[in-house]
Amino acid sequence: MPERVEPCLALLVPKPPEGSQWVHEIKWDGYRIAVHIEPGRIRILTRRGHDWTHRFPAIAKAAEAFQPTTMILDGEAVVLDATGRPDFGLLQQTLGGIGGKKKANSAILYAFDLPYYAGRDLRGLPQWERRKALESALADARGAIQISEQVDASGAELLRVACEHGLEGIVSKHRNKPYRSGSRSGDWVKVTCTRRDSFFIVGYEPSAVLSSAIGRLLLAARKGDELVYVGGVGTGFSDKEAFALRELLGKIATSKPPVVLKRKGAVFTRPLYVAEVRYRAWTHDGKLRHPSFKGMREAADNIAVFELDNKAPLNEA
Repeated sequence: MPERVEPCLALLVPKPPEGSQWVHEIKWDGYRIAVHIEPGRIRILTRRGHDWTHRFPAIAKAAEAFQPTTMILDGEAVVLDATGRPDFGLLQQTLGGIGGKKKANSAILYAFDLPYYAGRDLRGLPQWERRKALESALADARGAIQISEQVDASGAELLRVACEHGLEGIVSKHRNKPYRSGSRSGDWVKVTCTRRDSFFIVGYEPSAVLSSAIGRLLLAARKGDELVYVGGVGTGFSDKEAFALRELLGKIATSKPPVVLKRKGAVFTRPLYVAEVRYRAWTHDGKLRHPSFKGMREAADNIAVFELDNKAPLNEA
């Protein structure tokens, strides 16, 4: 049984693929994890390979029910809000917020793939065979481990329903493709209801209302080997998060701006953190329109940061 499996990644596309070779699932708004189950040991690994078994105790406890069978469950750890929808911000709060070390006792796993099962590496099998094995393995799953439902119907229809219910979007998977670790080959694709991307945090503007808090994060996208300023985000975080962000980012302040930008009162920082931002579109001058902060990760987690190309990737709206 491998010590770690690099996750298969989904490529962002503008609309769902159609055809009988594609199946579709809800896109869960949480942390990608792999649950390793073997006799006498349960491990929960993050996408980067950190052992977070102690931080998801309910998932770890639920995984014990499957011992002594060996398996690796690939899925998303989520926390549901009062309406039963996954909420990434709520998950981060449960884990203690930015830089927190708390346990997410209320987190549950939605499992959507099975790279390894009962002594066999299943990554070379087509998706439909791995899915059949997953459904068999989790036939009696309850509580903190559940199976992510798969829909064989139209991806466009599932996307419409997902957006109507305030969900993040859908993921579509080619039934006949193997599990490609670390790849955005297009075997898995994702479509979001509203635009949501990751951008480097390159500084902040202090709050004019709350002393020792941020008022706005300054964001940048990649363009080749450079970073390009794409605007700021000043909504989506609580007062408590605004104070925590000021303390965290103040420790990595730099006198050399990572982007070409002159802004009075701004504090520039090294691009060591990535903000996940939901937004509606782009302005004509290449800035985010109506952005809202949804969470933050370390840049070292190899999150796919938005990349500008030479032709305008912008959609005015």
